[in-house]
Amino acid sequence: MPRSSKFLLWVMFLPVAALAQTALPTGVKNVLNHRQLPEQSLSIYVENVRTGEPLLVWNENEPRNPASVVKLLTTLVALETLGPSFTWKTDFYINGEIRDEDLHGDLLLKGYGDPYLTTERLWTMLHAVRDSGIRRITGNLLLDDSYFQVADHDPAAFDNSPLRAYNVAPNALLMNFKVVRYNFAPAAAGGSVNVSLHPELENLQVVNRLSLTNGRCGGYQRGITITPSGNVDEMIFSGNFPSGCASYSMNRTALSHNDFAYGLVKALWNEMGGELSGGWQNATAPEHVAPYASFNSLPLGEIISRVNKYSNNVMARQLLYTLAAEKYGTPATEENGRQAIVDWLSDNKLGSESLRFVNGAGLSRDARMTAGHMGALLRYAFASRYMPEFVSSMSLSGLDGTLSRRFRDEALTGMAHIKTGSLDDVTAIAGYLQARSGERYIVVSMQNHRDVHRGSGQEVQEALMRWLFEQ
Repeated sequence: MPRSSKFLLWVMFLPVAALAQTALPTGVKNVLNHRQLPEQSLSIYVENVRTGEPLLVWNENEPRNPASVVKLLTTLVALETLGPSFTWKTDFYINGEIRDEDLHGDLLLKGYGDPYLTTERLWTMLHAVRDSGIRRITGNLLLDDSYFQVADHDPAAFDNSPLRAYNVAPNALLMNFKVVRYNFAPAAAGGSVNVSLHPELENLQVVNRLSLTNGRCGGYQRGITITPSGNVDEMIFSGNFPSGCASYSMNRTALSHNDFAYGLVKALWNEMGGELSGGWQNATAPEHVAPYASFNSLPLGEIISRVNKYSNNVMARQLLYTLAAEKYGTPATEENGRQAIVDWLSDNKLGSESLRFVNGAGLSRDARMTAGHMGALLRYAFASRYMPEFVSSMSLSGLDGTLSRRFRDEALTGMAHIKTGSLDDVTAIAGYLQARSGERYIVVSMQNHRDVHRGSGQEVQEALMRWLFEQ
């Protein structure tokens, strides 16, 4: 199949067996009627894992926006293509001479797309470099993020929320998801509000215009308004913070990718007694030269758990670029990542002509797939040699991830491994449920309708899961 910038993927269509129940369960119908939701807004596919026979189908071939449920496709292809032990590396190069713990020159970092290069993991890497005999770096921090070629990205384009972590663009040197945690608390002297941030980035300026007001701890963002300034290198906090809040925290993005990387590296380096004199520059790592130090990421088997359980968008997008790099070489592009997905689906006869696959994360108004197609992917995954890794990457009902507060009762807690998905007017679930009888089922539900994400869609899913548990 030729590459194309279009998102429509044309491959084989998978028919569904005709022996399944085609009437909605009474509990599901009751919720739809009570919430005045049209039956045609809902698609369901349920299949017995042991027999392979569909148990319930409803609009299973209707293309719908799957939201984050599409991460199951991205992570399945990554797992099958790369294997659960696949790791990313981050390389450090020395551009200069080391004398008496002084690096007379530059420190260069090259990233290969590690989706989980958190502050804690970066600290471990830098500490190893520091322990190798370097304290003062007289030159600059050089950053090589050329492994990915990411198109111009507007973080406000999706929903006009440019500071939200889910809108962060991929980057080969992604650090801490480019996210800062802001902490707010009433000052001891009263009348004002203290603002602290973690990690503490000296190139990120905070302007505190918050006032403390009498009141209970509540309200959207506890009354805090955030206004970015400049190149997202200054955050202005204003509004009235209620005195009833002993503390409050929020995670928001800041700076450009390279500014963030420089600020984080410098903060951690200073914290461990080092000194970095210069600024940062883009650079390219030398070819055919061994790095001064190289560090591996967590294995893919652990990475996909963080992607699916907590529905991390930028991590899923990093996987897509990694698939592109591994199959088509570098620099990796989103288009080549999509093509890698298409190729895998075609090779395994798992495609659907109605699939529209955009960025691997489900953060799209244009993505489409059917419940029947997702059911076929889950059937394939359960027969895979990597089935345990794939299934355990999903949230466990009532216990963790995006399901930690759902299905928390004696019947359903711990009985289902499910990936959830939610956008405005979209709600979906897909995964596996073990029924009271001991039978295990594939279950997929996708619903697209105005305001269905505001709770009514979850009620439909709850009714479906309770019905299925009794089968």
